[in-house]
Amino acid sequence: MLMSWNLLGDLSHYIINGNIHGLPTWMIMAILFIVGLIIGYLIMQFLKLAIVAVIVALVLAYFGFWDLSLSQLQKWGSMYGSIAIHEAILLIAIMPLGIGFVLGLVIGLVAR
Repeated sequence: MLMSWNLLGDLSHYIINGNIHGLPTWMIMAILFIVGLIIGYLIMQFLKLAIVAVIVALVLAYFGFWDLSLSQLQKWGSMYGSIAIHEAILLIAIMPLGIGFVLGLVIGLVAR
């Protein structure tokens, strides 16, 4: 079996003429791009809130109203760290044609 060396031609042919479960490939890529834009925007808004929450937590820990010890942080990391990594891997693994999602995510994070 001979492999085609015209990779860009095959890829463009698949994007233009291919389909996934009856939907054109370019439509799936556009949907993922829009989803990436929305998620990027939401992550940027969440990061603004997270910075404020970290500052409040540090002030509370400084004045002794909240216990922020290394053992507590290690406990939280061992409890929730593996769950977060597992969910991130699943999100990346199920994204077909994920370059549109990644581009939308980057643009959503950078755009104001």
